[in-house]
Amino acid sequence: MDTTKTPAQNAAEADTTPVALDKTETARPAEAEADTAVTDEVTDADLDDEALADDEAEGREPSHVGSAAFAIVAAGLGVVALSGSWVAGIVSERASIAGRLELPQAADANAQIAAQFVDPWHTTAMVNGIFSALALIVATFVLALPAFSSPERTLPTWVRSVSWAGIGLGALGVLLFVLMYFDLLLAIPKAAGAGA
Repeated sequence: MDTTKTPAQNAAEADTTPVALDKTETARPAEAEADTAVTDEVTDADLDDEALADDEAEGREPSHVGSAAFAIVAAGLGVVALSGSWVAGIVSERASIAGRLELPQAADANAQIAAQFVDPWHTTAMVNGIFSALALIVATFVLALPAFSSPERTLPTWVRSVSWAGIGLGALGVLLFVLMYFDLLLAIPKAAGAGA
């Protein structure tokens, strides 16, 4: 009997090709270098995007929302001061009632006029003068605000226009306050033939 073994036909043939170790060893560092290069590119791209966003944020104009809101408030206060407000009406009615309560029964006509007309008139003038002064202060603050911030910062044209309108309305309201409070606009009515 023959004792030499023959390989089975179905058995897989052993791979006898030599493996190049230097190729496999250098492939891994090449892949690592490629990964590092991609990572560096991504990092540089991210940094470039962040720098661009910072530059855009620095170059962008401020929104001026606060200045615009204060300018509109100033103009609104000026309109309220000229047209009257419910605060002025309430204070005027209170002054009228207080004048009537303090008026003696035997008061002459001029004292009644002073208690029922002059005091409420002056009180209304005072309240409207306060609103006018507030409008003037707020509008001036809005226009002066860029002077206290960066020198290149300027307000939009419409904000400046509304602020100037607030200053005009406030100045007119203050002028009317002075004319009303000191009875320069309309003279106090006098009763004819009232006792001295």
